[in-house]
Amino acid sequence: MLLLSKLLLLLLVANGTPVLATRLLGERMAMPLDHNRPFFDGQPLFGVSKTLRGVLLAPLATTVTAMLCGLLPEQGLVVGGFAMLGDLVSSFIKRRLKLPSGSKATLLDQIPESLLPLFVYNLYWDLGWLSLLFLCAVFSIIEIFLSPLLFRWGIRSQPH
Repeated sequence: MLLLSKLLLLLLVANGTPVLATRLLGERMAMPLDHNRPFFDGQPLFGVSKTLRGVLLAPLATTVTAMLCGLLPEQGLVVGGFAMLGDLVSSFIKRRLKLPSGSKATLLDQIPESLLPLFVYNLYWDLGWLSLLFLCAVFSIIEIFLSPLLFRWGIRSQPH
C-alpha cells in the first residue's frame, strides 16, 4: 500500500507541476509546444496551455519526488514523462472535438495522464492490473475534487 501512495503522489506532482509553474512563473518560458500552429483540421495541435516548460518540469519534479520517497529516479521519470504524454493525448483529442484550450472534459482530463504512466510503470515494475486501475480511479477522483479547491485558493486559473 505504501508503494501505491508513493505512485499517487508522483501522479499528483506530475499533474500539479505545470499548474504551479504557471502560477509562479506566469508567462515566462511558457512556449506552446505546438507554436500556435494549427493542425491539418484547422484546430490547434494541443493548445496554448501545453508548454515546453510544463512538459519538461513535470518529469523533473517527479524524478526528484521519487528519490525523496525512496523510489528509483527512473520510476519518477517514467511517471512524470508519460503523465505529460497522456496529458498531451487528452489535449489533442479535445482539440479534435473542437473544445477550446482549458475546457473541462471530465475523465478525458484525468484518465490518459494517469492510466498511461501507470501502464508503462506496470511493464517495468509489475504493479498489477488491479492496483493500476485502482490508482487511476483514485487519482481521477482526487483531481476532480481538488481542482475547484485550487481554483478557489488562486492556484489554478480554472476550476477544472
